[in-house]
Amino acid sequence: MAAAAAVPGPGPAEAAAPGEEAAGAGPQGPARLARLPLARVKALVKADPDVTLASQEAVFVLARATELFVETIAKDAYVYAQQGKRKTLQRKDLDNAIEAIDEFAFLE
Repeated sequence: MAAAAAVPGPGPAEAAAPGEEAAGAGPQGPARLARLPLARVKALVKADPDVTLASQEAVFVLARATELFVETIAKDAYVYAQQGKRKTLQRKDLDNAIEAIDEFAFLE
């Protein structure tokens, strides 16, 4: 019987997409999956007098949700910038996206 050759590097379940690090990789673990600095997010959470404790997981989820929200509103606002034949987002593009999309009604 032939022994299977060991292939160096991450296996299929451990492979990370280009530009992403695998969860748990590095000293901060899931912190690498967030683009916002978790220490700053935690400081903002703790600035709320109603918050006494905030777990690392809760801070991570808040940071990730914030990133997704900013990404969504920026993409929607960019459509309005393109309609104006511009590549740079302006305040009026964000205002138009907020007015046109029901999901952003809480920002009005």
